[in-house]
Parts: sequence; C-alpha cells; structure tokens
Amino acid sequence: MKVTVIGAGNVGATCANVIAHGDYVNEVILLDIKEGTAEGKALDIWETAHINNYSTRVKGVTNDYAATANSDVVVITSGLPRKPGMSRDDLISTNAGIVKSVTEQVVKHSPNTIIIIVSNPLDVMCYCAFLTAKIPSSRVFGMAGILDTARYESFLAEALNCSPKDIQAVLMGGHGDTMVPLPRYTTVAGIPVTEMIAPDKLNAIIDRTKKGGGEIVNLLGTSAWYAPGAAAAQMVEAIIKDEKRIFPCCALLNGEYGMKNIYLGVPVKLGKNGIEEIFTLQLNAEESKLLTDSAAAVKEVMDVLDGMKMF
Repeated sequence: MKVTVIGAGNVGATCANVIAHGDYVNEVILLDIKEGTAEGKALDIWETAHINNYSTRVKGVTNDYAATANSDVVVITSGLPRKPGMSRDDLISTNAGIVKSVTEQVVKHSPNTIIIIVSNPLDVMCYCAFLTAKIPSSRVFGMAGILDTARYESFLAEALNCSPKDIQAVLMGGHGDTMVPLPRYTTVAGIPVTEMIAPDKLNAIIDRTKKGGGEIVNLLGTSAWYAPGAAAAQMVEAIIKDEKRIFPCCALLNGEYGMKNIYLGVPVKLGKNGIEEIFTLQLNAEESKLLTDSAAAVKEVMDVLDGMKMF
C-alpha cells in the first residue's frame, strides 16, 4: 500500500510522520515544490524507523509526481497557511489555483486514488478538487470534522477532568466559525454531556471550539499542525485498513439534509472505497437552522470559486 502527502509543510510532514509510525502502509511519498524540503523531512522521519519500530519507507521528492504513481490515498495539504487577521476565505484565490494544479497531477499519475483535502478554505478546496479530478465524490473529500471534534473533545475533557478517550461527539457544517457542534449527540462514556456540565460552560466550550483554529493562529502566528496532521492520518488509516470508521468529514451532499452540490461536514463511514455511506441525522429545528446557516456561508465562498471561471 502506498500513500502520498502533497505539501511538506508542518501539517503535511506531521501527517506523513503519523502514517509512517502507524506501520500499515509500505511506502509514504512526501512531495513539495521547495527543493530539498520534502527530502530532508522524509529522511528525518525514516531515521526514526528503528527507534519507533516501524517498517514504512518514507521518501521525499521535489515536484516529482511520477514518484507518486499508483498511490492508494493522496493527502493534499498544499497552500498558504492562515496568518493573524486572515480568514480562511481570504485564501481562496491563491489556494484554489494550487489545489487545482496539484489535483491534476495527482489523478494523472494515480487515477484510482482517494483524495483527502486539508488545504483551506477546506470546504471550497474540496469542491475545487472534485471539479478538477472528475472522479466520484466518494473519493474526494476533506478533513475538518475530525479536527474540530478533537478540539471540542479536548476542551470538554479539560472541563470535566476526564480522559478524552471517553468522549464521543459530532460536529457538522463548514470548517470555521459557522461549524455546528451538537451537544445532543455528545456523550461521556455513554452519558449525555448535558447531564455533566452546566449549559453556560458548555456554550463557552462550543464557542471556543468554533474559534479553535484562530486561537492557535493568534498564539503561534500560523496555523496549527499537530492536530490537523494527525486527523488526516486517522482518515488514511481508516481507508487503508478498511475499518469502516464513522467520522465527521467534508463530503459532497446530493440530497442529504435537503442540500445538493455543496461540500459540508457530515458524519460518514470511511473504508477502502472512501466515503461508503453518508448518515443523515434527525436534527431538531435549532440544529437544522444552524446547519442551514453554515451551508449558506460555505455556498457564498463556493460561488466565489465559480465566479473565478477556473472550470
């Protein structure tokens, strides 16, 4: 089995590192446009193989898409990171061009691959990759919900002074301030979270989750990488091992939740064929409105991409 990670920045390198340590693929290719970056980071990762007891080969290349041929999964992290004061939407014009170019090369060399998008603005970059790749949407989707859910669960674990392992949560909608955490579907060892934490504290955690990426940008001066890289790697593992994991992912809706032709975060089943099922939750009126509002915000940015006449 072979996995390629496009973009050897912090997120891409972290993703490649986590995949290699998982020891469930034969080879990881790390590709970047900057001479020596992917090669150096890949070599550094490979030199930990004996220390961390794995056999996955890690190879770095500079803009050599031939080396990515016949990849089972490709993770695209390419693009400019957010900087303080910059929204994800601000990135669209530059990153859309990058994602389009990268996707063209990916499908040329790996026509049967599954593509996971990490580049921001996430929802719209998924749409961009789908329009470019011209393959079923079940094989083009994005990492966002897993990251957002992980942040939500980590904040809850802090507040409850419990292990995050015991928390199960669902978030939906766009990746950003309009995401839709669902307390009604959040449990701690099977116990509804609403029975364990006061409403005001829970609302504060939800608000912090929505701004979780911005919190790190303000602290570091750039986007997060450990959690996003690990989240993408978790998706890769579910696909390669055909685990049938149920995750919130950015998927193309075709009638689910009454929406069509829009990429939005929803719970899905991930296996060897990519997205094998999209689950339609029975949302109440308040939840439905939040999801509709989130979709409207995503659609506005999708319209910007359509207006660029790239396709």
